[in-house]
Amino acid sequence: MFSLKGMNALVTGASGGIGSAIAIALAKQGARIALSGSNGQKLRVFREQLHEEHGGEHVEITCDLSNPEQVEELIPATLDTLGGIDILVNNAGITRDNLAMRMKDEEWDDVIRINLEAAFRLMRASARPMMKARFGRIVNITSVVGATGNPGQMNYTAAKAGLTGMTKSFAQEVASRGITANCVAPGFIRTAMTAQLDEKQTDTINAKIPAGKMGEGDDIGAACAYLASREAGYVTGQTLHVNGGMAMLS
Repeated sequence: MFSLKGMNALVTGASGGIGSAIAIALAKQGARIALSGSNGQKLRVFREQLHEEHGGEHVEITCDLSNPEQVEELIPATLDTLGGIDILVNNAGITRDNLAMRMKDEEWDDVIRINLEAAFRLMRASARPMMKARFGRIVNITSVVGATGNPGQMNYTAAKAGLTGMTKSFAQEVASRGITANCVAPGFIRTAMTAQLDEKQTDTINAKIPAGKMGEGDDIGAACAYLASREAGYVTGQTLHVNGGMAMLS
């Protein structure tokens, strides 16, 4: 069940904590992965690790998602290197936190361009080959704060909430062609970033989570593997919240 053998996947932000966990989860199920990110060296190291530990002929494609021209070239590059695209995981994202009254235009623009606009461009570009194949799986990584809001993150929450709405619209447009589009919304996940928190900060966060702990990258990877599978063909336009019960949202 949930085998991805014979399927080709593009994962953006693949060298990061959550992105690498998603790539590993898909590779474990047999998918061949195009690993994308802005740091070519990190991608290369991760690709070699992925091949050594899980097998498969994976590739890396360097792409700066803040550059629209590079974004437009990413799907064609994936088609050239993998021969097709069955799964697109829009995982890459940045933060530029600030209170609204202090937020600079560039802090707003940077987050919207990378977290929302780039995802739109990749969804649009992947639609044609997926429609031709009459099969496709889009998984967009949003965030619990896209549904709850979060002070100091108006740009980030706007992008994540926008990604959710965009996914629902896309899902309705392509459902008849065998393509699904869904979101996975992580809560607090243990990454290199959260590892920088001190014990008091960690305890404060964990106290807000019914499960009593942060999630792991594997939790997000497992959710993506399910939504990317053939078995999830009747699930579309949905958001799967993976947050340990921190926010129980429908």
